[in-house]
This record gives sequence, C-alpha cells and structure tokens, in this order.
Amino acid sequence: MILLLLLLLLCFISYSGSSTKPVSGIKGGIVTLSCGSEDREIVAISLFSVWKHIPVCEERNCSGRVCKEGSCDVIINDLIYSDAGKYFLYVYYSNDQRELERQIREYHLHIHDEISVKKGEQLKLDVVLINADKVERNSRSGWTELWRRGHGVRGHGVSSDRLTVSDQTLIIHEFTVTDTGTYRALDSNNEALITVTVTESVLDSKGNLSDTEHRPVDYWILPVGLTVGLLVLITILIYRRLHRDYLKRESTEFRDQKTVGV
Repeated sequence: MILLLLLLLLCFISYSGSSTKPVSGIKGGIVTLSCGSEDREIVAISLFSVWKHIPVCEERNCSGRVCKEGSCDVIINDLIYSDAGKYFLYVYYSNDQRELERQIREYHLHIHDEISVKKGEQLKLDVVLINADKVERNSRSGWTELWRRGHGVRGHGVSSDRLTVSDQTLIIHEFTVTDTGTYRALDSNNEALITVTVTESVLDSKGNLSDTEHRPVDYWILPVGLTVGLLVLITILIYRRLHRDYLKRESTEFRDQKTVGV
C-alpha cells in the first residue's frame, strides 16, 4: 500500500533539471550549496552524492556537519577531501496550483589545500578517492600523470621506487625540493576534485624558518638590489664628473685672474 502511494505521488511530481554549478572550498572550511530557489512554499529538501543519500540537519541549532540554511540552502562544515565531487539537491515545493513539484540542483565541489613537508620525510596525499580517475602533478613541462585508476602508479616525473599508493593515499617517499608543486585529483570527466599546493618546510631547532627557506621575497631581492646599486653608481659617476668640471673651471678662473693682475 505504501509503495502504491509513493508511485502515485511521483506521478504528480514534475522534474526540472539544471546545469552543474561549480563550488569550491578550503579543507577545514565551509561551503554553501545555494539552491537559488524563488520564494515558494518549500515542502522538503534531499541531498545526494553520486553514491549515497546525505542527511541534512534542518534544526535551528544544528551540531552536524551538513545543515540547512534559509529556505533550502545547504551548508557543509569542516570540509574534508572525501567531500569533493558531485552533489544533487532535490527541492520539493508547492506551485500556484498547489501541486507538488521538484527541482534538482547539481553541484561539483572542488577542495583546495596547502601543505608543507620536510626534506626526507613522506609526502602523503589522501587524494585517491573512490571517484578519482587520476592524479597529476604540475611540473615545468606541464601536468604529469602520477596515477590512473586501473593502471596503478606511473611515476612520471617521480622515481617509481619512491611513489606508492596505499588505500586512498598517494605516498612519495624521501621528499625532495623537486617534489614541490601543485597536485590534483580528477574524476572521469577530467574535472578537478582536489588541488593541493605542496611546499618544502625548512625549520631550525626552534621551529622557525631558517635562512635556507625559499621565500617569495628572494625572487625580487636580487633584481631590486642590482637596480639600486646601478643607480648609486651612476649618481657617484655624475657627481665626480661635475666636481671635476667645477675644479677645472675654478683653476682656469684663478689663472686668468693672476694673469690680469700681472
């Protein structure tokens, strides 16, 4: 009987789809899946990923990670890598004829992160998600494929004996400065799921950045220093030239005065 009622209910539900909306957030941060619905009488909402239904807390003071805000917006708190991917928000509302309608909003969530690794340690990236098709690293020659589903570890750009995959983690052993850069995991549609910027961490015994740390300022100190030095040198040469001309002029005037006096 319940199944029959559900089937009858679905007969009165009309479907309206929309294109995928890209959204992005930082790991540990917050992202909003905005439904953008007009001022209608919202009856219910449901959130799904490709794999499962995701419960949404609709209470005023939610303690969960996924909460409803306003009429139908959904907030995801404390973002983690596995949150990346496709989402479908079902919004049920009553139209002017008091008929139940359904709209579906589709989202693609992209997670960003930044990590720092000491030389010689392991670089661990939990980016081999169930919906990830490949992992790439941005190098001087462009994006280099490190792993692809069904092909295992390729290790292009990284020595294969230093690159392994365990569960959902891509591991680069004995991290070096050449392993720094941007890593990303992409799905089967070549859409970015996770992007991680990896830098080298160089700390002294007190935990502070040492003089060997490659800071961005290092890249402009040299050209600025050379420019300032060149300007100082030109100023000194001009001063010397003017001073020499002044002394020569004074000497000439003195001799002329002496000659006239004689």
